[in-house]
Amino acid sequence: MRPLSVLVAATLTAASLAACGGGDDSKSATPQADPSTPFTPSASDEEVAEPDTWPLTGLPVADGDSSVEKHPILVTKIDNTTSSAPQVGLSKADLVVEELVEGGLTRLAVFFYSQVPDNAGPVRSMRASDIGIVPHDDATVITSGAARVTINRIQGAKIPFIQEGGAGTYRDTSRSAPYNLFAHLTATAKSIKQPEVRPADYLPWGDGSDLPQGKKASSFAVQFSGGHTTEWSYDGDGYKNTNSNAGADDQFPADTVLTLQVKVGDAGYLDPAGNHVPETQFVGDGQAWLFHGGRVVRATWHKDALSSILELEFKGKRLTVPAGHVWMELVPAGPGNVTWQK
Repeated sequence: MRPLSVLVAATLTAASLAACGGGDDSKSATPQADPSTPFTPSASDEEVAEPDTWPLTGLPVADGDSSVEKHPILVTKIDNTTSSAPQVGLSKADLVVEELVEGGLTRLAVFFYSQVPDNAGPVRSMRASDIGIVPHDDATVITSGAARVTINRIQGAKIPFIQEGGAGTYRDTSRSAPYNLFAHLTATAKSIKQPEVRPADYLPWGDGSDLPQGKKASSFAVQFSGGHTTEWSYDGDGYKNTNSNAGADDQFPADTVLTLQVKVGDAGYLDPAGNHVPETQFVGDGQAWLFHGGRVVRATWHKDALSSILELEFKGKRLTVPAGHVWMELVPAGPGNVTWQK
């Protein structure tokens, strides 16, 4: 296996402009960024050497599997409240990032690449925090839309996106709005031009052989606010989100849960419901907890600037993430917001 690269992460600033209850899904009054040039294979495309690992999991590509996908990474913004139940498509995701939004609730940025489900959702709006979550050169965001100021920031970061009305999006009439927007991601993927090169590795992948032993942790909880805590348990094979909004047969298969404690400030404006909009400050230093194999390794993360590479460190040495499916928690810093039991 060749050496693995690390994705250069950009800014992570959570600037949400709309109430999670539904006012945040209005489409921009101006046209969206258009990433959807139809893909047409060429001789040079067919000659691209196939990578040996998947960029979002670090796992080896099976013989005969096509690792040069005909689409970029698809980052789908999915609601994470009880109103979204059942969420659709998480079992096919490579990686998930959970982020804070208004009202102390959370939203998911769900990454699809090695597998693309026919259906995913409910699709909700983008946040400026996605600028630091989405790999700019390798991904397209599927979203219901966003407020104008968020659109401006996403376009300024040159992140392409497809919003309601774009390829593959549809409303499920059996559900209530705004929790009824979904995407046929197979159709969406076919509409987007293939990246020229393999996407960079999203995390500093390792094989787990150098992972510190850590402490036993059979269950743990990540508290985002007084109104939302994400709960996990280890079943001997991987981690189950015990208060997930996904269907029982559509759960994300988490091998690792990487929790990063981040500072959250005020974005300086109000959402349509009059709530202050939080802004995640993903720069500097913070505590990190890597849950893997029923144990937890307490470490630190560091970024020199918003656009710097995310680094993990344990006792002065670089820490890698065991290859597999990872759920990342970007939790506000605070005492006692990450707890576990043996």
